Amino acid sequence: MLVTRIGLQNFRNYSNLDLELSEGPTLLVGNNGQGKTNLVESIYYLGNLGSHRVSTDQALVKQGEEFAIIRANASNLDIATLLEVQINRNGSNRAKINKQEVPAKQLPRFASVVLFAPEDLVLVRGEPGSRRRFMDELLVRLKPRFGGILSDYDRVLRQRNSLLKSSKGKIPAGGESTLEIWDEKLVELGSQIILARAELINYLQPEVTAAYSDVAGSTHTINLYPALSLFGATSIEDDDLTLVKDLDPEVLSEKFHERIIENRKAELERGVTLVGPHRDDLSIQLNGMPSRGYSSHGESWSLALALKLASANLIKHDSLIGDPVLVLDDVFAELDESRRKRLAEAILDFQQILVTAAVAKDVPLELSARIVPIASGQVEPTN
Repeated sequence: MLVTRIGLQNFRNYSNLDLELSEGPTLLVGNNGQGKTNLVESIYYLGNLGSHRVSTDQALVKQGEEFAIIRANASNLDIATLLEVQINRNGSNRAKINKQEVPAKQLPRFASVVLFAPEDLVLVRGEPGSRRRFMDELLVRLKPRFGGILSDYDRVLRQRNSLLKSSKGKIPAGGESTLEIWDEKLVELGSQIILARAELINYLQPEVTAAYSDVAGSTHTINLYPALSLFGATSIEDDDLTLVKDLDPEVLSEKFHERIIENRKAELERGVTLVGPHRDDLSIQLNGMPSRGYSSHGESWSLALALKLASANLIKHDSLIGDPVLVLDDVFAELDESRRKRLAEAILDFQQILVTAAVAKDVPLELSARIVPIASGQVEPTN
């Protein structure tokens, strides 16, 4: 994917912006707080229908305005597409593809973006939810049909939890059959998600190992495992998930049913579903030790970057629309000179790379062929 033009209206600190972009690397440079990250955030939004910094859309609309607009000319396999989304402060957002109104959820089919920012350190050091989101977003990018499976699972989980909460510790008269219906749907959809994540982790393993070596400049043993609540945790406070490398679909389904029955009393008392992919995790081990809690800051940073680069490479090779736009937001300031050079060498073959930095000299020359200065929500003229 190649974004050839980006237009913004009332987005963050941009009143109006119309910027041409080109193939290869582009460096967006400017002091902190001027709008560099806001600009790449708008491109990321098109591919993910959300921000990498905030959980709601309201913060994306310029203060005092009722809506923001992101408009981009994108090229996928030489097919030009005009993408547009109107983010409303109140009410549903609206989207257009080639000036035809469409559901907003269709935009990511035409916009593929992988972004790495300092916030992504949570992939290594943060809570399991951040790693589940990482896996599920990558799954949907590689296999779009999983978007529907994930949505259906969330709906079933909400309905099942609602029934459990309303039970007040015991199944109401006639409620057993209803709960069993939700049990069956939970197992059916949940098993598909668990198996798909496990397959994805197997694909990621060699890519993460290679990317870590590229960035860190040294070879380490990196192992990725599904950490499953079905084989481990028995209470909502229990973090003792079991690492499972090989999963048999029939055994998985049987175990899922068993754990639901085992946890029936506890779930009724707590009003929450205690096992399933919504409570699973991705275990990342570096040299045989869990990275969370044992890796140094530099190791954690390199691991998080390796996860994002690995996902970009998988999309590049397996996605129907080719290379994602690769965005590195304020990354190079955290790296020493040797790692900066190695990172630049590892990503140069991506079709389009957007880099933000407060200081241009922090970024290797090979990524600074085109420099776009940003100040106060505007593109400054270059001499």
